[in-house]
Amino acid sequence: MKKPNILWICTDQQRYDTLGCYGNTYVQTPNIDRLAEKGTLFEQSYCQSPVCSPSRASFLTGRYPRTTKIRQNGQSISTEEVLVTRLLAENGYTCGLAGKLHISACHPSIAPSMEARINDGYSEFRWSHHPMPDWQTNEYTQWLQSRGKIYGVSPIEDCKYVQIGPDAEDQQTTWCAEMAINFIETSASFDRPWLYSVNMYDPHHAFTPDEKRLARYVKQLESLPSPSYKEGELDSKPEFQKRDSLAAYGKKNFYPFAEMTERDHLYLRAAYWAMVDLIDEQVGRMIEALERSGQLDNTMIIFMSDHGELLGDHGIYLKGPHFYDPSVRVPLLISWPGKVLEARRLKAMVELVDLAPTLLDAAGLPIYAGMQGRSLWPLLTGSVTQDKHRDDVYCEFYNSQRRKDPAYATMIRTQAFKLVACHGHKLGELYDLSKDPGETVNLWNDAAYTSVKLELYQRLCDRMAETADPLPVRTTNF
Repeated sequence: MKKPNILWICTDQQRYDTLGCYGNTYVQTPNIDRLAEKGTLFEQSYCQSPVCSPSRASFLTGRYPRTTKIRQNGQSISTEEVLVTRLLAENGYTCGLAGKLHISACHPSIAPSMEARINDGYSEFRWSHHPMPDWQTNEYTQWLQSRGKIYGVSPIEDCKYVQIGPDAEDQQTTWCAEMAINFIETSASFDRPWLYSVNMYDPHHAFTPDEKRLARYVKQLESLPSPSYKEGELDSKPEFQKRDSLAAYGKKNFYPFAEMTERDHLYLRAAYWAMVDLIDEQVGRMIEALERSGQLDNTMIIFMSDHGELLGDHGIYLKGPHFYDPSVRVPLLISWPGKVLEARRLKAMVELVDLAPTLLDAAGLPIYAGMQGRSLWPLLTGSVTQDKHRDDVYCEFYNSQRRKDPAYATMIRTQAFKLVACHGHKLGELYDLSKDPGETVNLWNDAAYTSVKLELYQRLCDRMAETADPLPVRTTNF
């Protein structure tokens, strides 16, 4: 079997319900919707951490955050960890990247030049962690300057939480796509298979859409849905949720839900969706490049995000030790003409940790012994007919943002229930998803659910035990 090219598109902080193919009737995402028509859409795909670095290290290695030891932003991945891109590169692939990687400490005060790299397999590495010009090695900044421009945002009168970003042709999302298109078109002249990671920063905060796409939503602002929030629902939730409702990340005046007006909430939703619309346009440009260069039929396209965004739901913005579906459920679409089944929507519960072994399977390569994920290839190709992959999904947050009020929590979710254990606290979360899909009523202390709670706790303990490193124990001769 000829090894496929792999176009791996990963957005940052994009929740699952932001695409037309996932039921959103406001956004304009025809190109990503087309991927759903030409491939397989996973309705229940979950990340392994609601924060960037732990999630990214996990799906790149096929190992859980506790296993990779990347449990928080600000840590750097061990040189002993093996990324799926390295395995592919060692087996004939040319691998490239545009945008962020974020599996090592990535802040100008910690990494003044760029994030540290291990043997990651990328021979082309066009790095831009985020669009702000914080590093001289930010290739997006260099690209803007080569065109006589600089990165800038401007305030708007109607909402201080949203700013107008660069025009669409100058956005970092566009630059990421441009780099991918250059690589795709060049690769058409070579026989070697390739993988290209397109890791744009959007729709991550700050909320800085281009003016044109924001304007479309502003015209219909009053018809947009408000955040899903039930007054008083946080009274029975963990304390750190209440603090994050007062201000995201516990930072004063940082998206303070209670202080924001209804118009603020609608503007933020409009800005977020406008950023998604631009992502879709750039996905369309990349697909066109594959068609134009004659490579579409042998290219596996993945569209996904590293984690979600609360966007005001449950009275909270951004992310944190929160395991609501908008935080941990992400879009996942995979297409490959003639190989991956088309127009298929799967309800099977899957984890992003399953992606690395899936890529190896698709390339006809053996699964690396250290991987803990389960390949999705049988589901994608129809070699198994049952729409089932896992009995539950698992997610971790171990002080993942190095907060002043450290939170340690783990989640287990089945089709019917979700349990969140807040370690070191007497209060956790338990939701009956069949009766309360919005996760507003916390049943943690409801005696009627004691047996359910105990059964989920057992499942959680089992999943935590499974994070033990499967690689052979290293022994020392005395």
